[in-house]
Amino acid sequence: MQRTLPCLVLLSLPLLAGDVDDARRKYPPEVTRAVLTGQIPAPDGFDEAIAEELGADRLKELRSGDAMVEGRENDLAALVLLELKAPEMKAGPGGRGPQGTSEAVTVRRVDSDYPAASGKTSGFFRTGQPADLMLSGLGFNETGGPLLFNHPAGIATDGTRLFLADTYNNRVLVWSKLPEGNVEPDLVLGQKDFRTNAPGSGRDGLNFPINVASDGKRILVADTENNRILIWNECPKENGAPADLVLGGDAPQGGLRKDRIQWPWGVWSDGTKVAVSNTRGGSVLVWSSFPTEDDQPADLVLTGGGKLGTPRTITSDGKRLIVGDHNARVGETQHGSFVWATFPTEDDQPYDWFMTDPRDPRGAWLRGTFTPEGKLLLLGADLHVWDSFPEGERTPPDLSLHGFNFHSGDHTGIAVAGGRVYVCTGNLNMVAVYKQMPTGANAVPDFAIGSTDLSTNTLETHFVISNPVPASNGTSLFACSDFDRKLYVWKRLPDRSGAHPDLVYTLAGGGLAIALHGDRLATAGRELVYVWDKLPLEGNLPDRTFRGSIGKVKLQEVKGVAMDDRYFYVGDFAAKRIYVWEGVPDGKTDPVAELEVENPWRVMSDGTWLVAGTGDRQKVVVWEVASIAKGAKPRTISGPGGPRGGRFNWVQTAFAAKGHLFIVECGSHRVHAWRRIEDAMEGAAADAILGQEDAESISPAIGANRLFTPASAWFDGSYLWVGETKFSERLLRFSPLPE
Repeated sequence: MQRTLPCLVLLSLPLLAGDVDDARRKYPPEVTRAVLTGQIPAPDGFDEAIAEELGADRLKELRSGDAMVEGRENDLAALVLLELKAPEMKAGPGGRGPQGTSEAVTVRRVDSDYPAASGKTSGFFRTGQPADLMLSGLGFNETGGPLLFNHPAGIATDGTRLFLADTYNNRVLVWSKLPEGNVEPDLVLGQKDFRTNAPGSGRDGLNFPINVASDGKRILVADTENNRILIWNECPKENGAPADLVLGGDAPQGGLRKDRIQWPWGVWSDGTKVAVSNTRGGSVLVWSSFPTEDDQPADLVLTGGGKLGTPRTITSDGKRLIVGDHNARVGETQHGSFVWATFPTEDDQPYDWFMTDPRDPRGAWLRGTFTPEGKLLLLGADLHVWDSFPEGERTPPDLSLHGFNFHSGDHTGIAVAGGRVYVCTGNLNMVAVYKQMPTGANAVPDFAIGSTDLSTNTLETHFVISNPVPASNGTSLFACSDFDRKLYVWKRLPDRSGAHPDLVYTLAGGGLAIALHGDRLATAGRELVYVWDKLPLEGNLPDRTFRGSIGKVKLQEVKGVAMDDRYFYVGDFAAKRIYVWEGVPDGKTDPVAELEVENPWRVMSDGTWLVAGTGDRQKVVVWEVASIAKGAKPRTISGPGGPRGGRFNWVQTAFAAKGHLFIVECGSHRVHAWRRIEDAMEGAAADAILGQEDAESISPAIGANRLFTPASAWFDGSYLWVGETKFSERLLRFSPLPE
């Protein structure tokens, strides 16, 4: 159903993008969420206006506490509050604790049913063993069917067919006729059928395909984790058909060469030229004539004079070239797009200008397509339309659409055909479609593909957790998320893949780190720390909320929280400190110790050892808890093979549990497990490597025996729970194997 703006807004001046920004700044999501759910009394006129927009039944549902507030509902509520000139409000009443109570925390109860795990495990882990259970998804090698996507990222058309890179499902979907509604695709590439999503490396397999293109006849796919481009010379007629050509698949990695493709994100072709973003190579490769042989080298390489950082997307009409870059080296490293006003014909031809999003210069890079009529559509904070090619970086768009939040980020793209505009928005897990080229700033899409409507995000309905961080006491399971700003609760340990949680807490912030000790649970992130004195198993709200400070300690960028019998720990990345309190602080007490550590990420304590990962500092630091008050220096574990053997590749989480040590190596997609923490500190190699086939491999994949960007973990004595981040959002369980 197409939505309009609230009646109060329609009666006022025309709505501009700045209005939305002003409204969000004055009434942030934690405020609008609290007003919508009734935690803050609504000002006069609010209920009538918002009910006109959302419907009285939806408002009643939100007030009942049985539903979650969706992102656009927050924006609409903020606009109504702005129009009403409501005073600025703070979410969450003062209350039970010295720092107030559950600041803008709401609870949703889920009708969930799943078998409980027995916890009767023994032995230890073995290198290469598969995970045996998967949450935050349906299950291993299971998609849910042709219309249940998982973070689609790229979309293309040949004017007749529509192609979608369903990235996390390791497949490309093909509609043989431009879809006019939420209709199933006719063909799948990379899989034998629509139910499976296992990664593959043969010509008929895909591993994390991020983009797709067509020149009207051929299909080109950026098979990102296989470091190659697959080309079908014509559209196949059968599922899982092998590609005809492979570019870059056999070239060794490392260095900048025209026959080597490293982690390609973008691909484009007009039937003659081909352009590929060589993302990890910091370049764009261009074939001046369409390649006809496997691994044919490119004709040109572009680096933007060395300013291309990690180029992602390719937008072109064959006459101009626009390259979206996640880490452009232009001034301060930033998101943005390099523009060649004429298509390059020489090696490292200089770009003509660098452009950022017209509404949010620090936001996502711009990516999109050209229409047959010559319009340029680029998606950033808004969907921007130029009626003709811009003359420079300051040429404003002729139209910017802000009536719908596409959540532009890593997973978005645009295709135009048959007068329709198809927008792939992976964070909403759908393709949003305009039946005709929009002409008004407030226009919203007409229908969705991959969802029943534009308001339903199937990631949320299937409880896919972005950046899950687990904790378990062996009886219950908890997982927080800084991206979702939620805490998920399974009252019993689930023993079935895809099991839905029993409770979902929505938080005002935090969710980056979690701590569990006895009956107490804490979650934290940035400037927020929540503490439950009784485990949140019945919908009970936090007993303490610390925002901005605890005593004299200013909370700046909290990335770690831990508890044991004696201490409460908070790791602050910005302060380069781990603050230590005797017991849980009351908001006024000062820490008894401050541990200096460079870039502390998650901190965890088992009562004997306090362990912290240091992210890009490539090491783990360990303190003996009994010596903390005495000012003892930490020990350092430097990497595989011990202090002299190497360095870890991005460790966010490391911890001791039951005498063991676990180190989660995000950048190398694996978890190191030692039977004895003392062995690790003495430089011994890990006793087991999880997520890879052997100790040397570092290849990621969304598979049962492989990990993809693992960032968090927890061992409850029976099971090891591992949370993946960024490019995979699974929560996996590994069980020790009998010896």
